[in-house]
Amino acid sequence: MRFSINVPNFGDFADPRNVATVAAAAEQAGWDGLFVWDHVLHRQHQGRPFGDPWMLLTAAALATSRIRLGTLLTPVPRYRPQQLARQVATLDHLSGGRVVFAAGLGGPVEDEYHSFGDASPPRLLAERLDEGLELLRRFWSGEPVNHLGRHYEVRDVTLLPATVQRPGPPVWIGGFWPRRPPMRRAARWDGAVPLFESARHGHVPEVAEVREMVGYVRDQGDQRDQRTAEAERPFEFVLGGATPLDAAGAKDVIGPLRDAGATWWDERQVQTGPDLNRLPPVLRRVEAGPPVL
Repeated sequence: MRFSINVPNFGDFADPRNVATVAAAAEQAGWDGLFVWDHVLHRQHQGRPFGDPWMLLTAAALATSRIRLGTLLTPVPRYRPQQLARQVATLDHLSGGRVVFAAGLGGPVEDEYHSFGDASPPRLLAERLDEGLELLRRFWSGEPVNHLGRHYEVRDVTLLPATVQRPGPPVWIGGFWPRRPPMRRAARWDGAVPLFESARHGHVPEVAEVREMVGYVRDQGDQRDQRTAEAERPFEFVLGGATPLDAAGAKDVIGPLRDAGATWWDERQVQTGPDLNRLPPVLRRVEAGPPVL
């Protein structure tokens, strides 16, 4: 099992220097990854400074040499695919092939889309997500792309350089369980990053729900894209929450989830708590090291 640290892209973590500090500390303490949020607007946290996640991850890449880096998660329909492809490929080169790309619809939809004049219903956003993901993978290949879809058009475009990782960075898909469509989408890619209706950000999900989710995704396993499967990557189940600092307590929390199928544990602050976007408490948790199972 691997372990990552999760921070928002606002508050203290709007400053790339703070994110670099956390990344360097995480690498030194033995964590396997650092993931940041990707929001331009989240009214629940309005009044705080926000940072661009790709700039934050650039600072993290320059401060580290080993840990995985990425967003959890990027709302693909909010971006132009060609712009996003450039950002991810640049970070993959800068980091030496350490990027993980986690994608979804994002949200809150009212904040991230409607506030900027995009009133698309979730069904259309999901179409843009699927079409955008396919375009991203083709752009990352470094090969010529021609595409005429419902939402995007590309005419004889080759984006270089290709990503270091081939056929591209691992793609993880997020969504709320027990909603089935996001997990069916995840089964076609490299991993699932579920949130749970019964356990919001920072809260530990119930083992029974995790087991049900893992079973459902595995049942969809024959959907996995051939190009993705040929990369010989294991399929990842990424769960998260806040664990106690003491090793025994953390083991009691995470051990049953690992046994239910989780392959990554993403350490998070509770979203409604006072420490979500403050550097000192996050740094204390990072320096204590990942859980020991």
